[in-house]
Amino acid sequence: MTQAIQRVGVVGCGLMGAGIAEVCAKAGYPVVVREATAGLLTAGLSRISSSMARAVARGKLAGVERDAAWARITGVIELGALAECDLVVEAVPENLELKRQVFADLDAVAPAHAILASNTSSLAVTDMAAATRRPDKVLGIHFMQPVPVMPLLEMVRTFLTSEETFQSAKAFGESLGKTIVVSKDTPGFIVNLLLIPYLLQAVEALERGVATKEDFDTAIKLGLNHPMGPFTLLDFVGLDTTLFVADAVFEETKDPRFAAPPLLRRMVSAGYLGRKSGKGFYEYSK
Repeated sequence: MTQAIQRVGVVGCGLMGAGIAEVCAKAGYPVVVREATAGLLTAGLSRISSSMARAVARGKLAGVERDAAWARITGVIELGALAECDLVVEAVPENLELKRQVFADLDAVAPAHAILASNTSSLAVTDMAAATRRPDKVLGIHFMQPVPVMPLLEMVRTFLTSEETFQSAKAFGESLGKTIVVSKDTPGFIVNLLLIPYLLQAVEALERGVATKEDFDTAIKLGLNHPMGPFTLLDFVGLDTTLFVADAVFEETKDPRFAAPPLLRRMVSAGYLGRKSGKGFYEYSK
């Protein structure tokens, strides 16, 4: 028997949290999105508003649908405002101790029936579930960036997740129009397990002078029919995000495929993070 999800909470209104709140609201769910400060909340809500305005301008969303979705979103600072949510998705920065604290706090305020989910891209969901008194109601719901555009939803089921929790979360994901894939709680899950070694190998090959970044990108786009080459994709994902995931998986598995090459680490140290910083492997100042 699955539990009907009627009201959704989102903790964090950064790039991922804002996107999650947007897709849930557009799917008809009342959404309570929480940020730690008024300034962060204002920035996050502005991000949602701008994203939906772009969708209207491109003909992807009708103005009346945008208005209805916006009316379903409530921004809050107090975590206690999530007390009536049936599902809460955590989308705070990728720091395990921070996430464990969020889950412990959510466990105290969310109703007993509520499902608690993490949007983590690489960290162990079981470790977060262990911070609660409801580990059977915890799982990973990993959205792809940009959330309103990417059709995939990677669900991470731990050995503690109940069948009812899994089926309820799966039905919820499908109601958002997402295609569901399921992974066990293993480092990297599905997408990053395959993607990160590919990106690291591209950086290492560039560092060895095998080819230019432009030729690498062209070869992958035209030779493998990928929409982006590895260096364009690295800049889109964020070099710091890629490095974080690589380090997190390497720390847990010691798998040499996830050992970050020196060039990537130096670029992150220098602030070359990709599109979000204006410069990565390519420049975006214009």
